[in-house]
Order: sequence, then C-alpha cells, then structure tokens
Amino acid sequence: MRILVQKFGGTSLSTDDAREHVLRHIMRERDQGFQLVVVVSAMGRRNDPYATDTLLSLLGGQAGSKLPARERDLLLGCGEIISAVKLCDILWSRGLPTVVLTGGQAGIVTNEQFGNASIMDVQTDVIIDHLAAQRVVIVTGFQGKTASGDLTTLGRGGSDTTATALGAALQAEYVDIYTDVSGILTADPRYVENARPLAVVGYGEICNMARQGAKVIHPRSVELAQQANIPVRVRSTFSDGEGTLVTNKIGRPERGVQDRPVTGIAHASGITQIAVQAREDQREVQLHVFQAMAHHHISVDFINVTPSGAVYTVFDQDAPQAVAVLEAIGYLPKATTGCAKVSVIGGGMNGVPGIMARIVEALTERGILIMQSADSNSTIWVLVREQDMAEALRALHEKFELHL
Repeated sequence: MRILVQKFGGTSLSTDDAREHVLRHIMRERDQGFQLVVVVSAMGRRNDPYATDTLLSLLGGQAGSKLPARERDLLLGCGEIISAVKLCDILWSRGLPTVVLTGGQAGIVTNEQFGNASIMDVQTDVIIDHLAAQRVVIVTGFQGKTASGDLTTLGRGGSDTTATALGAALQAEYVDIYTDVSGILTADPRYVENARPLAVVGYGEICNMARQGAKVIHPRSVELAQQANIPVRVRSTFSDGEGTLVTNKIGRPERGVQDRPVTGIAHASGITQIAVQAREDQREVQLHVFQAMAHHHISVDFINVTPSGAVYTVFDQDAPQAVAVLEAIGYLPKATTGCAKVSVIGGGMNGVPGIMARIVEALTERGILIMQSADSNSTIWVLVREQDMAEALRALHEKFELHL
C-alpha cells in the first residue's frame, strides 16, 4: 500500500475556489496510485466564522475565560470537524468514497495537557482498514484523545504535527504540507524581494528556520518526520509545483547546496533587550535574575552572561513585568524596546571560518548596529533595532548570495 499524507491549512479550505484546488490535489494523487490520509485545519483565519481564533473569541480570548482547559479543547476542536465534514461532502459529491475521523478516532493518543497536548502513541488499525477499503481518510488535525477518551488539542501548529505523526506511524512515502506559498524561501519575501524558493532543505535547517520566525511549517512536526526519516514536501495549494523537499538530503542535493554554508535568513520582531549589571554589594546576579524570570513564567532568549551581569531578551509584552520583577529584588535593569532578532541559518556553516566576519561586514556596510550576538553549530543570531530589521535581512541575503 502506497500511503501519502496530505495536510491542508486554513486558507486552503476557506473558500469554494480554494477547496477546488484541494480536490484537484487529492484526485491527482489518487490517480498516481496513492492511498490518501488527508489532514485538515479549521477553515480560514482570525475573524472567519470557524477559525480557531474565532472560536476562542467566543470565550473572550483564552486569557479572558475561566473555562477549564478540558472544556475549552472541546470548543477548539470544532473548527477542524466542520472543515473535515465539508471536504468529505465535496469528495462524496465527486464519487470518491471518503470517511472522516477525529484525531482520537484516527488513533492519536495524547497526554492530558489540555491545550498543548503531546502525542504518546498513534494506533493506525482504523486508518489502515479504511485505506484497504479504498476510502480517502480525512483526519481532523490539531487534536487527539487521552487514554480515558477526552478530546485534547495539540497547540499551535498542531495540524502539521498531526500530519507528520500519522506519516511516521503509517510509514508514508511523503507527507505533503499544503499552504498558500510555493514552498520554503531563503527569506521572507515581504522584506526581501529576490528571496528564492529552496528545492531541498535538511530537517535541522528547517527546524531552525521555523523556530526563528519562518512560519511555513511547525518545528515540532519536522522533528517527528526526522525521527522516522519521512520526507516532507512543503507545497502550494494553488499550483502544481513540487515545492520544497525536507529530508536528510542524502542523495538529493540541490544544485550548489552542499557548497552553500548558509541556507536562509529568518527573523522575529517585538523583542526587548534587558541588561542587568550588579553593584559591588550584589552577588550571584545571574542566579537571582533567571530564577526571578522563571518564577514569573517569563520566557527569556538570547542570553549573554558575564561575571558581573546578564543581558537577555524577552517579548515586548513581557518587558514591563520583567522590569518590575527585577526592580523588586533590588536591581536596576536597562530595557531597550523595539528590537528584532535576525538569524543566519545553515547546516553547512559549522566549522567554516569567516561566517561571522561576513555578517558583521554586511551589517556594518549598511550602518546597522549589532546590539548582541549568539551562535550554535547551525545558526548565528544578531539583535538589531527593529527599524533596521528589513535592511539587515536584505544585506545578509545579498552578502551570502542567497538570491543566486
């Protein structure tokens, strides 16, 4: 049995015209001999009638409701169910036998962390039986069930996670993630006009790009595919292009990819830099600072520690609380708002000399101040002023010749 998992996002299912494109992709792959598992998100985006954010607004927003997380998940799971039944109706109208399964009915078993559940097991017997009967199986993304049968949701990006988890459990030939873009690009085309699509990227590279701001696919879903070595294709619902293949790249090199240390540039904005310097009578400043952030559930990033202080970043919305917490324990933090993190990502940069030098050259030539930097074996991060972010993206994209 040749199994293909297709995942369609909210914009792919939001209108009659978009759903015709979805139907075309399903029929094409059926004609190619694949047995299909189709994972769907809720239709549309914020303010569309059945989008997840719209359902959440019925409760006054997640923070504005006293409803327990278990009951909230029951509401949030409705969007995918509506989407799945609508698509099923279309497929039956075209003579294609189809069945809808909720995440739980499809065998996705999770823990009991309602709202952000983790998949513990995928039991595929029900899906296999339907596929053997030549049915298209539509599975509601973003959800599973606990061992006791309660519906759970998997958190943001959960439909991607559903797709790759099923792909891994079913040993699918591919998992196709359909979106409203033509694949994974070297940078955000809103800021870099000559950003180009990537034919092939490694699992690690796309995980880093997703974590650093690229929103085409959720990093947790890529990690599941990597563990099972299932190739993922990121494709456009509105074209027949092959999109971007996410794989281990063994035997599948893109032209020049092995000689290119940098794969892409990502970014994240809405960041505040916080610097804390200890006075002479203050000891263990780093311990006090980060314990205080953890105690108040403030996420920290971009951490640089010195013997006498610490510099790190928080999201803008957390900055006032972070400053107040530090002042309450006797420190005088300096907060710099209006920052952005720019990430230079590439699996081929590890051990290659001169990468940081080229980053500094590119930004210095454009008069862009580097406020902070950090690195791993596949990513170098720089903190810049948000007003310089777009120019920084263009400068780095040009310096590493990603447009070629």
